[in-house]
Amino acid sequence: MKQKLDFKIKIHITPKMTLFLATITCVGLMGVTYFSKPSALTVKEAIGAVIVPMQEGINEIGSWFFSLTEKQMKLEEALAENEALKNEVVKLQEELKGYQTDIYRLQELEELFELKNTYQQYETVGATIVSKDPGNWYHKFTINKGSKDGLAVNMNVIADGGLVGIITDVTENFATVRSIISDDSSVSGTTAESLDSCIVEGDLQLLNKGYLKLSYINIDANINNDAEIITSPISDKYLPGLVIGYAKDIKEDSNRTTKSGYLVPKVDFAHLNEVLVITTLKETSDKK
Repeated sequence: MKQKLDFKIKIHITPKMTLFLATITCVGLMGVTYFSKPSALTVKEAIGAVIVPMQEGINEIGSWFFSLTEKQMKLEEALAENEALKNEVVKLQEELKGYQTDIYRLQELEELFELKNTYQQYETVGATIVSKDPGNWYHKFTINKGSKDGLAVNMNVIADGGLVGIITDVTENFATVRSIISDDSSVSGTTAESLDSCIVEGDLQLLNKGYLKLSYINIDANINNDAEIITSPISDKYLPGLVIGYAKDIKEDSNRTTKSGYLVPKVDFAHLNEVLVITTLKETSDKK
């Protein structure tokens, strides 16, 4: 029985050996090229036919890698620049919001200044709203002025060209204001022209439609739609002549002795920030 001998020869070529063999080959080719005679041109041409395309290929590959690297660097620069621009945009947007807030507050202060001039017969103190009861409307809120600033219960509060409400509680540094839109609010009113009397009642649900209640109007009263309603002199808590709002949809009641309708308030009770407190108190009585 014959045994088959299997000889496996493993040859391991290291990178150093590859470099050495490539160097020897190059040197040999250089020698052949230098010492060859004209009859050996075919050898040089053959070598050139191999080497030149290889060099061109290597150059092309090198150029491609260089171009790719350059594009990658430009892309990274563009991304970094884009990120910096995004941060700058965010910063500018925040600054713009700050400017818009400042402009809005400046407009409010200008309106309060005009309102102060409108009611210049009264002494006033400016205040900022610092908190309010839950909900969309400023029916009850707190301002950042109190007894140390001369504020007291029953002082009238105005803003946005008209009557806001009345102070119901005061501490040293803060005061609570109940606005005329509150369900428990009732203000004696009159028309600016005819002086016919009426009652303005708060109604938060009705305010969702933009109105307050306007009732107890004498059947013969000359209160028409869009008539300006102001605070009446007969009120013991509200000073006379403060604009409350404008009459709307005035109709005769079923009792045929009175009329009623709605009032569109002068003040925007969804957006309040700054108010004026009139420090003059009305002479007290049992009337509203």
